[in-house]
Amino acid sequence: MIVALTGQKGGVGKSTLAIGIAAEMLLRRHKVLLVDADPQGTVRTWGEVAAEAGQPLPSIVSMGSTMHRPEQLPTVRLGYDDVIIDCPPRHGDIQRSALMVADFALLPCGPSSADAWALAASIDLINEARALRPELEVRIVITRKQGRTALGRSAREELAKSGIDLMKIEIGYRVAFAESLGAGQGVTAYAPRDAAAAETRALVSELLLWEKKHRASEAGAQPDQVGRRR
Repeated sequence: MIVALTGQKGGVGKSTLAIGIAAEMLLRRHKVLLVDADPQGTVRTWGEVAAEAGQPLPSIVSMGSTMHRPEQLPTVRLGYDDVIIDCPPRHGDIQRSALMVADFALLPCGPSSADAWALAASIDLINEARALRPELEVRIVITRKQGRTALGRSAREELAKSGIDLMKIEIGYRVAFAESLGAGQGVTAYAPRDAAAAETRALVSELLLWEKKHRASEAGAQPDQVGRRR
């Protein structure tokens, strides 16, 4: 499965979530490729910190607006179970390239009305990609949610108006996410009992369940006949 974390708006936790997902998949003994497509290089920096600290980490490569070419990601991804792509905000050419190879596009979105409004440009890119690749699965995941606020409670209803399905799990605004990056770890290894870790595990499980059902559908088999390793 190739998962692209995409979206035109910055500050919604794409890089943090990409690292958290990849690290959790690694803990589940998947062979994971983490693609840093963001010129800011958060993923690469995290990888350097993890290597210096002797922490296990997925394979990390940098790619850009040509990653969809046959000699790039379609070739590099061979031998990996899962690929996670961290896309930058605003760089539409890089996001388009990622959407040309992804199985699943994940749109992290904060809980405010401004975050919901900013989805419009992201949805335009998604619709461009779906015109060429109707099989592309797209979901919104709510991030940085503060559950006890009226804003947090209304986020799901507001985002549903976009016409794109939402992931069941929602990701809260939690200190453990930032701390885990500084430690060169994924949040599920850094703080396994924290709510941030529970949310990340649930998100990965939801992604892998989709993959299992998708593979079963492709094979014309029942879901429990495919992907038992998951």
